[in-house]
This record gives sequence, C-alpha cells and structure tokens, in this order.
Amino acid sequence: MKYVQYPGMMKRMLLGTALCLFAFPYALSAAEQASAATEVVEEKSLPLDELRLFTEVFQRIKSAYVEPVDDATLLEDALRGMIAGLDPHSTYLEPDEFQNLQAHTSGEFGGLGIEVGIEDGFVRVITPIDDTPAQRAGVKAGDLITKLDDKPVQGMELNEAVDLMRGKPGSKVVLTIVREGEEKPLEIEVIRDVIQVASVRSRMLDDHFAYLRVSQFQIDSGSEVRKHLRELMSDELKGLVLDLRNNPGGVLQAAVDIGDTFLSEGLIVYTKGRLPESEQRFSAKRETLLPDLPMVVLINGGSASASEIVAGALQDQKRAIIMGLDSFGKGSVQTVLPLTKERALKLTTALYYTPNGRSIQAQGIKPDIEVNEAELTLLNNAPEFIKERDLSGHLENGMEEKVKAGDEPDGLASRDYQLYEALNLLKALSIVKK
Repeated sequence: MKYVQYPGMMKRMLLGTALCLFAFPYALSAAEQASAATEVVEEKSLPLDELRLFTEVFQRIKSAYVEPVDDATLLEDALRGMIAGLDPHSTYLEPDEFQNLQAHTSGEFGGLGIEVGIEDGFVRVITPIDDTPAQRAGVKAGDLITKLDDKPVQGMELNEAVDLMRGKPGSKVVLTIVREGEEKPLEIEVIRDVIQVASVRSRMLDDHFAYLRVSQFQIDSGSEVRKHLRELMSDELKGLVLDLRNNPGGVLQAAVDIGDTFLSEGLIVYTKGRLPESEQRFSAKRETLLPDLPMVVLINGGSASASEIVAGALQDQKRAIIMGLDSFGKGSVQTVLPLTKERALKLTTALYYTPNGRSIQAQGIKPDIEVNEAELTLLNNAPEFIKERDLSGHLENGMEEKVKAGDEPDGLASRDYQLYEALNLLKALSIVKK
C-alpha cells in the first residue's frame, strides 16, 4: 500500500463539473514515494459492547426504517460518519472524489474555480482561483453563498451544495452572495468551464524589480518557479515579490521545492505524528538561483497549508520579509490511504512545523509588516506649491534634461495597494544595500 500526504486547509471542496474535490489543497508529497507498509495495531480488546450496539442499530434500521435500505449504503454512511467525527480534514473518498483528487494535482479539472467550506450552515468562499470563471465574475474570498439559483443552501451538507454547483461547461449558475460591506445580497452569474490552472506567473513590476505569483502548489510548480526566475534574471534584478495571497496550498513536495529554490541550506519544514512515517524533515539541498536578492512575500487570510510552509520557512531563515495579513492557519498533514482501487481514506496523521519549531495550526503566519488591502483615491484639490522654477527671473539649471512635473502614477497603488507597498519596500532595500 502507498500513501500520499497533504498539508491542507479547512473542510472544503473545489467546485468541478464532473466532481468537486474534497479538501482541494492537499496534494502529493515526498512521502508518496515512501512505503506505508506499517500498520499500527494496538494490543487491546475489541470494544464488544459498542460493536454489539452498532449491530443492533444496523439491524433495527434494516427491519424498521420506512423504506428499504441496502447494506452497502448503510455501511458507507457509517464509514463517513465515523471519519467525519474526527476533524474537519479527514474524509472518506469515494471513486469520483478519489479520481478527481489525483486529477486536481495535475492542474486540470472542471468547475467554477472556487474553493468553498461550510460555516454556520452556509457555504463560505475560501478563495477564487486565479483566471477562472468565478474570479472573472467577481466572486471574492470571504463571500457567503446563501442561494444557488433559487435554492437556499442553509442547512445543506457540503456535498449537496456542491452537487448543485456542478454542471456542463457553458452552463450557468447564479450565486446569491452576502459580502461584508455590501448592504444587500449580490447575485453573481458564473458560467461553468473546464479549469486549467497555470500555477506560476511572472512579470516585471518596474526596472529591475520582478513579480512572481504562485496561485497553488501543483506537482511541477517548483520547476515552473525556477523556469520563470531564469527568464526574469535576464534583467539585472534588484528585488523580487513572491505573491502567495489566496493560495490555498497544494502539493507538499512543491512547497519544499520552492522553499529550496530560495534557500541554499537549512530546514524548510518538518512533520510529527504517531506513525513512524509521519516523522519527516525537509531541508534545502540545491544551490539557490538568487542567494542575496531582496525578497518580499505577500500573504493574506487565503494563504494556507503549503503557502504557510514556504512563508514560514523564508521568515524563520530570515530570507524574506513577510508582508500582508495573517495567513489561514492550517498546520495539519493528511495521508491518503487507498482502501481499494477506487476508494481511499484521507486521514489527518501529523502536524507540520516551521524551521524554528512553530506550529501554525489555528494561528497562521504573522507578517513582519502588516498591510491591509486598501483603495486609494488621488486628491483633486491638493494644494499646488510654488517652486523655484515658477519665480520670475529664476536661474536655469544648465542641464539638458527637463524637469518633469505632475507625472501620472502607474496605477499600481490603486489596483493593488499591498503589492505597491511591497515594491516600495524593495526599492528602499535596494537603496540601503548600495
């Protein structure tokens, strides 16, 4: 038997056309290649009284329930209930869920492109995924979905709500959303589509300052990050922003690879649990491409699991400045244990820790510099000061280059204030470094 480990988030699903992944950000880790042959068997007597009670309830349902129920349905429901009572992240994976779990880590799946969880009986949006129908339609992290088309979702099981959001690519679903700061519920129409997620994107922000966005951690995200960095290095870089905001996590090994890309030595993350296989340490091994390049890592409440591993490692190793808002705070590791060829058990088996021994479980990564999201408006009535060049008879500068006055800002401050502040910090660091 082989097992797969996942650093994950809260109980949630990723909306798909064929299937919605349960606990989406969990993904393949280095532990996938390890053998899980050891089974922990405690030497204690079976709970005979409880087993008799279970058998009694089973028989009463079979004989007295108003409608016939087959054995397989009852037993699978019992399995789901047994696992659901453990924690929000352990779950029983049926064939479609098990198959879609594997498909998701490759970066292609069907759906709306949002990750959701249950909160107070409603469906809460954890994060919309970059460049997906949900994000393009205007769905935001933190939105509370109260209706799907004309059906209220309060009291629904997560599976049931997700079923209503599934559908063929090209079909539409109307989400009724309660959003903080809005007086009335919003109705957002989302067109379903097949989702192909590019997990890594990059661009130049300004002369010699680069931006690298990792939207989720897929199997090949580590190699993609190095590919983008090599392209960015064609410019003489003075600073880099690594954007992990609204990144719900993913493949643990990808988080280790990306941490290794920026760290030439030292611990990245370690895990502890009851099983011997859950005791693992991951350290930097490769030569980093940019050992001394100033870095700012952006995080927020939608940054979880694998994102927190990378941010925590770079923070503890003092390799980067962490900026933004507190991360989500999911510090447990899930192991996928195949039960048959089509079914599996996803079980919480360990907690992970940053190099300095911090567990971020239910706490998250605290940024070094807190920066809230903001919308900036330029003042139209700002006072105009008289300058030397406005005085009659002023002396000329003697330089050929003319002084430019009133240049328009590039708009970054109004589009993305947190990124704007990260760029300003990098510019300040490059000046101090000279």
